[in-house]
Amino acid sequence: MKIAQQSSERHVLNVIVDNEAGILAKISGLFTARGYNIDSLTVADISEDHAISRITIVTKGPEPVIDQIRAQLERLVPVHRVIDLTESGAHVERELALVKVAGKGDARVEALRIAELFRANVVDTTTESFVFELTGSPDKVDSFIALMRELGLVEVGRSGIVGMMRGPSAE
Repeated sequence: MKIAQQSSERHVLNVIVDNEAGILAKISGLFTARGYNIDSLTVADISEDHAISRITIVTKGPEPVIDQIRAQLERLVPVHRVIDLTESGAHVERELALVKVAGKGDARVEALRIAELFRANVVDTTTESFVFELTGSPDKVDSFIALMRELGLVEVGRSGIVGMMRGPSAE
Protein backbone atom coordinates (compact mmCIF):
# COMPACT_ATOMS: atom_id res chain seq x y z
CA MET A 1 0.00 0.00 0.00
CA LYS A 2 1.33 3.45 -0.94
CA ILE A 3 0.51 6.59 0.95
CA ALA A 4 -0.21 9.53 -1.34
CA GLN A 5 1.81 12.64 -0.57
CA GLN A 6 -0.22 15.84 -0.70
CA SER A 7 1.44 18.80 -2.32
CA SER A 8 2.14 21.67 0.04
CA GLU A 9 1.17 25.03 -1.38
CA ARG A 10 1.92 28.53 -0.09
CA HIS A 11 -1.16 30.54 0.95
CA VAL A 12 -1.61 34.17 1.97
CA LEU A 13 -4.51 34.61 4.38
CA ASN A 14 -6.04 37.95 5.34
CA VAL A 15 -7.85 37.74 8.67
CA ILE A 16 -10.04 40.72 9.56
CA VAL A 17 -10.44 40.94 13.34
CA ASP A 18 -11.57 43.17 16.18
CA ASN A 19 -8.59 45.18 17.39
CA GLU A 20 -8.51 43.84 20.93
CA ALA A 21 -5.92 42.55 23.35
CA GLY A 22 -5.09 38.88 22.99
CA ILE A 23 -6.42 38.25 19.48
CA LEU A 24 -2.96 37.71 18.00
CA ALA A 25 -2.17 35.22 20.78
CA LYS A 26 -5.42 33.34 20.05
CA ILE A 27 -4.64 33.11 16.35
CA SER A 28 -1.00 32.12 16.75
CA GLY A 29 -2.07 29.65 19.46
CA LEU A 30 -4.48 28.04 17.01
CA PHE A 31 -1.58 27.44 14.62
CA THR A 32 0.73 26.20 17.38
CA ALA A 33 -1.80 23.82 18.91
CA ARG A 34 -2.36 22.11 15.57
CA GLY A 35 1.28 22.02 14.50
CA TYR A 36 0.88 24.48 11.61
CA ASN A 37 3.78 26.75 10.76
CA ILE A 38 3.48 30.49 10.11
CA ASP A 39 6.04 31.66 7.54
CA SER A 40 5.13 35.35 7.85
CA LEU A 41 2.82 37.36 10.09
CA THR A 42 1.93 41.05 9.93
CA VAL A 43 -0.72 43.01 11.78
CA ALA A 44 -2.04 46.52 11.21
CA ASP A 45 -4.96 48.66 12.30
CA ILE A 46 -7.16 49.32 9.23
CA SER A 47 -10.12 51.35 10.49
CA GLU A 48 -10.43 55.03 11.29
CA ASP A 49 -11.75 54.33 14.78
CA HIS A 50 -8.99 51.73 15.47
CA ALA A 51 -11.59 48.98 16.03
CA ILE A 52 -10.56 46.61 13.20
CA SER A 53 -7.19 45.10 12.27
CA ARG A 54 -5.92 43.03 9.35
CA ILE A 55 -3.67 40.11 10.13
CA THR A 56 -1.81 38.75 7.10
CA ILE A 57 -0.56 35.20 7.57
CA VAL A 58 1.60 33.27 5.11
CA THR A 59 1.54 29.52 5.63
CA LYS A 60 2.07 26.33 3.64
CA GLY A 61 0.04 23.19 3.47
CA PRO A 62 -2.12 20.95 1.33
CA GLU A 63 -5.63 22.18 0.43
CA PRO A 64 -7.44 20.21 3.16
CA VAL A 65 -5.12 21.64 5.83
CA ILE A 66 -5.59 25.22 4.55
CA ASP A 67 -9.38 24.71 4.50
CA GLN A 68 -9.21 23.46 8.09
CA ILE A 69 -7.14 26.48 9.15
CA ARG A 70 -9.67 28.84 7.56
CA ALA A 71 -12.62 27.10 9.21
CA GLN A 72 -10.96 27.21 12.63
CA LEU A 73 -10.03 30.88 12.23
CA GLU A 74 -13.60 31.76 11.22
CA ARG A 75 -14.90 30.14 14.42
CA LEU A 76 -12.92 32.51 16.66
CA VAL A 77 -15.28 35.15 18.09
CA PRO A 78 -13.36 38.37 17.24
CA VAL A 79 -12.72 37.23 13.61
CA HIS A 80 -14.96 38.98 11.05
CA ARG A 81 -13.74 37.13 7.95
CA VAL A 82 -10.87 35.12 6.52
CA ILE A 83 -9.82 35.59 2.89
CA ASP A 84 -7.37 33.24 1.18
CA LEU A 85 -5.78 35.65 -1.30
CA THR A 86 -4.07 32.76 -3.06
CA GLU A 87 -7.40 31.13 -3.94
CA SER A 88 -9.38 34.36 -4.44
CA GLY A 89 -7.54 35.44 -7.57
CA ALA A 90 -5.32 38.34 -8.55
CA HIS A 91 -3.74 40.02 -5.57
CA VAL A 92 -0.75 42.17 -4.66
CA GLU A 93 1.90 41.15 -2.12
CA ARG A 94 4.66 43.38 -0.82
CA GLU A 95 7.34 43.18 1.82
CA LEU A 96 9.70 45.76 3.30
CA ALA A 97 13.30 44.90 4.13
CA LEU A 98 16.18 46.77 5.71
CA VAL A 99 19.49 45.34 4.52
CA LYS A 100 22.85 46.32 6.05
CA VAL A 101 25.92 45.83 3.85
CA ALA A 102 29.51 46.56 4.89
CA GLY A 103 32.29 47.03 2.40
CA LYS A 104 34.91 49.27 0.91
CA GLY A 105 36.17 50.05 -2.57
CA ASP A 106 34.73 48.04 -5.44
CA ALA A 107 32.31 46.11 -3.21
CA ARG A 108 30.81 49.39 -2.01
CA VAL A 109 30.39 50.69 -5.56
CA GLU A 110 28.85 47.39 -6.68
CA ALA A 111 26.41 47.39 -3.74
CA LEU A 112 25.21 50.87 -4.74
CA ARG A 113 24.88 49.82 -8.39
CA ILE A 114 22.79 46.76 -7.51
CA ALA A 115 20.67 48.80 -5.09
CA GLU A 116 19.89 51.23 -7.88
CA LEU A 117 18.80 48.36 -10.16
CA PHE A 118 16.46 47.06 -7.44
CA ARG A 119 15.22 50.59 -6.62
CA ALA A 120 16.45 50.22 -3.05
CA ASN A 121 16.91 53.44 -1.09
CA VAL A 122 19.92 54.21 1.07
CA VAL A 123 18.46 55.11 4.47
CA ASP A 124 21.73 55.17 6.43
CA THR A 125 25.36 55.34 5.45
CA THR A 126 28.77 55.40 7.09
CA THR A 127 32.22 55.25 5.53
CA GLU A 128 32.12 51.46 5.91
CA SER A 129 28.45 50.44 5.51
CA PHE A 130 25.02 51.12 4.05
CA VAL A 131 21.51 50.33 5.20
CA PHE A 132 19.21 49.85 2.23
CA GLU A 133 15.42 49.97 2.30
CA LEU A 134 13.76 47.72 -0.27
CA THR A 135 10.08 47.18 -0.95
CA GLY A 136 8.75 44.55 -3.32
CA SER A 137 7.63 40.99 -3.77
CA PRO A 138 9.21 38.38 -1.49
CA ASP A 139 11.12 37.01 -4.51
CA LYS A 140 12.59 40.44 -5.24
CA VAL A 141 13.67 40.84 -1.61
CA ASP A 142 15.20 37.34 -1.62
CA SER A 143 17.14 38.10 -4.83
CA PHE A 144 18.49 41.39 -3.47
CA ILE A 145 19.63 39.72 -0.24
CA ALA A 146 21.35 36.91 -2.18
CA LEU A 147 23.33 39.44 -4.23
CA MET A 148 24.26 41.49 -1.17
CA ARG A 149 25.46 38.34 0.62
CA GLU A 150 28.39 38.24 -1.83
CA LEU A 151 29.22 41.91 -1.19
CA GLY A 152 29.32 41.98 2.61
CA LEU A 153 25.82 41.41 3.98
CA VAL A 154 25.78 42.11 7.72
CA GLU A 155 22.14 42.07 8.79
CA VAL A 156 18.59 41.80 7.42
CA GLY A 157 15.28 42.91 8.91
CA ARG A 158 12.08 41.96 7.09
CA SER A 159 8.56 43.20 7.77
CA GLY A 160 6.66 40.16 6.56
CA ILE A 161 4.18 40.09 3.71
CA VAL A 162 1.20 42.39 3.36
CA GLY A 163 -1.34 41.58 0.68
CA MET A 164 -4.72 42.56 -0.73
CA MET A 165 -6.95 41.77 -3.68
CA ARG A 166 -6.60 43.73 -6.90
CA GLY A 167 -9.51 45.75 -8.25
CA PRO A 168 -11.79 48.56 -7.13
CA SER A 169 -13.62 46.87 -4.26
CA ALA A 170 -12.57 45.70 -0.81
CA GLU A 171 -12.18 42.00 -0.15
